[in-house]
Amino acid sequence: MVIIPVIDLTAFTNGNATTRQAVVKQIYQACHEIGFMYLENSGISKNLVNQVFTHSKSFFNLPLEVKQKQAWSDESSNTGYVGIERERLNSNKPGDLKEALNVNKQVAVKIDASIVTFYDSCTELANTILQAFALALELPENYFTTRHNQQNHTLRLLHYPPLQTPPKAGQVRAGEHSDYGSITLLFQDDIGGLEVQTTSREWIAAPAIPDTVIVNTGDLMQRWTNHLFCSTKHRVIIPSDNRVNQSRYSIAFFCHPNDHTEIACLESCQKEQLPIYPPILAGEYLLQRLQATYGNS
Repeated sequence: MVIIPVIDLTAFTNGNATTRQAVVKQIYQACHEIGFMYLENSGISKNLVNQVFTHSKSFFNLPLEVKQKQAWSDESSNTGYVGIERERLNSNKPGDLKEALNVNKQVAVKIDASIVTFYDSCTELANTILQAFALALELPENYFTTRHNQQNHTLRLLHYPPLQTPPKAGQVRAGEHSDYGSITLLFQDDIGGLEVQTTSREWIAAPAIPDTVIVNTGDLMQRWTNHLFCSTKHRVIIPSDNRVNQSRYSIAFFCHPNDHTEIACLESCQKEQLPIYPPILAGEYLLQRLQATYGNS
């Protein structure tokens, strides 16, 4: 049975060369085998996470007409409020039963000090993970961080409301998809519903584990690494019990390279097979994926 590993980051952030390398090996194995992991001792305080969840609940409790004043408008900015069924993560299925607020660094400054602090904390954690990735792939430790230093990241507050009416055929809370960027940090409540697809195409639950952050690799990291690190499909299903009548909240931090970074197969990832993908600019790839996601809504 496939189990998503739990990795303690302490030995990487505070350890010696030997303990750091042990964590690097664990991270490599997780990214290679399933593309998901739980991180303990991430450096992001529980109190700060709770503050952001509180802010998220306050926002989504606002009247729809108030939320729509901040409506998401285009793929280029990719910020603002996204209404229920507006997004279709699986283009073959009905719109997702969720609403979201997309925030970048500039928008965060306008919203709330805790959002800015959280954005910065997530950026710091992402950089630590990217350093471990670089070491795992036999690269200079700053290889990825220098290619993410413009902070083109998106913080996404998510709300999956209680079901008021039966879902349409094939409709879920978030359709089957892979993430678009380098890595994603995910914070979720205990309502559940997140599922991850293994390499054998089996769906397994990824429940909340207290005091951990879920980390998964995205499409651009998969392209960079020639599939050594996998961008794994995942979804949020509708619960079959009374949790269907409860709201689910999560917070996702999508870590994305600088727009003009060329994503080409790394030399250290060509030992067993030639490059699978042609080079592409990170910004171009993101735009393509967002257009596909919102184009049919």
